Parts: sequence; structure tokens; C-alpha cells
Amino acid sequence: MNRRFGTAVCALVALSLSGGILRAQTQASAKADLGSNTAKNGFRNEDEIAAKFNNWRTDAEAKTWLAALGVKDRGAIRSVTTSKPHGEKADIVVKIVTPGGEQREGISIKLVSSDNGFNQIDKRWVAHYATLWKIPGDVKKTLELFVGDQKPAKAGRDPQRIYLDEVDPSAQNKVIAFFTDNKGTIVSDLLRGHGEYRADWILVALKSGTQPRWILRKMDYAIRYFGDGPVTVTNRGNLKIGRITMQRKGGDGGRDSARMLQFKINPALLFEGN
Repeated sequence: MNRRFGTAVCALVALSLSGGILRAQTQASAKADLGSNTAKNGFRNEDEIAAKFNNWRTDAEAKTWLAALGVKDRGAIRSVTTSKPHGEKADIVVKIVTPGGEQREGISIKLVSSDNGFNQIDKRWVAHYATLWKIPGDVKKTLELFVGDQKPAKAGRDPQRIYLDEVDPSAQNKVIAFFTDNKGTIVSDLLRGHGEYRADWILVALKSGTQPRWILRKMDYAIRYFGDGPVTVTNRGNLKIGRITMQRKGGDGGRDSARMLQFKINPALLFEGN
């Protein structure tokens, strides 16, 4: 089994196996909880999550996470080690060695400080996405106008670019149709990624209120959840792909990178499914 993880953690995690939630066992009962757990301490970054996995023999939360990853017999574990690939969908990769072999799990870690916090899941140039997703030329041109790679013939709310609610209805419909027809592939690419360091789990840590929480889900579930819903143009002129928002990155002190396409989610929404 060769898997990975995705980008930023804090203190909440529900457990998911085969798209469902792995519910933690308590000492008093084998009954499942509601799918999320209150963390004993808040997690500040990926390093703290990695350290907990490395200290799995004494760390209660790490033991729960290993069970979620499918390790049913902790007594058979010979070693658990973690690594942090740079710039990949998996924020940490956990390697578990047992007599039966080696298991690698990639985890995307999302740290959020409120129930309404948003987290970037991907940002690249329009040209990169055009190659990756085989975007037709007319749709690519609309996206280039959207981010400001091409200057609009007629100024709208922003003289440097156009919003999707300002483009010709025919062009707008082509953008919606493309992302609708290719939504499954696009959402998977944005959340899971490809290759050796793709993320097959997502761990969300929420530092909201006095009790931080964490939730751990199979990436298959997250892809279905965040991809659920129609593709629409928002009242702010951005694109909504299910529960994913596509917008111009902006900011960056006016540097060229402000013209990248950016995709964002609210990771805390995963707690609603518990």
C-alpha cells in the first residue's frame, strides 16, 4: 500500500476507512463516537503531527491514527517513521514497518483557526492547468482574462482583468461546462495529486474555541465531499466547483504571481459530515 498526505494541521481528526469514518474506541465502550475527537493539545504545524507519529508507542492520538490507517495489531509494528516532502500534496508521509512488509501513507494536513477558515489547496499558472487538464483554447482565453494574463477590451470592475460574471454569457457557459464535464479529475488533482507523494488521507486540525478538535478522513471521502454540488459563477465573479472556490490569487504586492489561479476550501466543513 503506497499512500500519502496533504497540507497543515492543528487539533481535530475524524477517522475514515474506505470513505467512511473510523470511530475511535474508548476504554469504557467499543461504540463509535461521532467521528471527531477533541485533542488534548493544539497542533501548531506538521512537525508536531510527525513527532506524534514517531512517538507512537506512548502517544495516544498517534495510536488512534495508526488504527485509522488500517494497522489493527500495534504489537506487530517494528517501526514508524515520518518524512516531509516539500511542495507536495502529502505534507507528511508515514512509513509503517511490520513483519508483513512496509506500508506508506501520505497525509494532507490542514490547519484552520475558525469554522469559517479557508485553506489554499492549489495555485498555478493558467497555462499549467491548460496543459494538465487539456483546457480548450476558448476556455483558456477566458481564464487568462479572469486572472489578468490578457487585458480586457472593455474595463469592468477591475481595469486589469475581468470577473467571470462580466464575460459574455456564451464564454461563461463554456467555462462552466468544461469544469462540470471534468469535475472528477479536477477535484482529485487539486486534493490528492499524483505520483509518489500524492495524499490519500486528509487530517484537519481546528483551533476554534477552548477545545481544539481534529478529524482524519480518507481522501476518497474528501474528494466526494468537496466535489459535491454544481459548478456555478458566484456573485463575486469567481467559480464554485462543488465546495471548492476558484479565484485569482491576487495580493503578493502586485508581483506576477498575483495572476495565478487559486483553489480554496474550508477544511472545517469535514466536521459537518460526522
